[in-house]
Amino acid sequence: MKQVEEQAERQSALSDELILQFLQQNPDFFIRNARQVEQMHIPHPVRGTVSLVEWQLARQRHHIAQLEEEITLLMEQARGNEVLFRRLLALQTDLSAATGLHDLLERLQRWARQQGLAGSDIRLFSDKWRISAPSRFTHLALSRSLFEPLRIQRLRDSNHYLGSLNGPELLLLLPQERQVGSVALSLLGKNDSLGLVIFSSRDSHHYQDGMGTVLLQHLANLLPDMLARWVERA
Repeated sequence: MKQVEEQAERQSALSDELILQFLQQNPDFFIRNARQVEQMHIPHPVRGTVSLVEWQLARQRHHIAQLEEEITLLMEQARGNEVLFRRLLALQTDLSAATGLHDLLERLQRWARQQGLAGSDIRLFSDKWRISAPSRFTHLALSRSLFEPLRIQRLRDSNHYLGSLNGPELLLLLPQERQVGSVALSLLGKNDSLGLVIFSSRDSHHYQDGMGTVLLQHLANLLPDMLARWVERA
């Protein structure tokens, strides 16, 4: 029985192939047989049977609907990209006008709060930057060895992490912050990890896995050169 079914399937496939080959070699077939084609009916999953013309029109309407959905999605993405570009350009212009490291951090903090966030923070790996001990910015320094377990646990192979942190992790990265519900972490630098830029929210659901990171990546690429104006690379 199984062999009979397999043979029937092979014959059906061969028959389809021959029909398609014939139609390709005779493109005027439907013109010569227009009346018969109009009278043909084919199975329909809902309506039982429909004419070949109705079936073709339905396929075209479905295709047009798909194209309209794709166009709508592209337009929404274009509007989103325009908003993202404007936000990034405004932030870059503002940060570029900073007169010192403290001013830069304050401008970044102000921008974060304008977005409804609790704040922003920067941590620089101590083996990549020279932050002198008497400096009031020593709190920016972060030990790479202490950060490594967090990187393995949270970021893995990514340059970004969006979500919540536990108590010890918050104490390591944001010891001065209170009521942190979720964070967005991004490694600084294009080819090497120079540190972190951190945005925090009191809402535990504000940052979640799967959210876009385009703005974070641009900012992570932008900040190292700005920081280098006031902090020496190791």
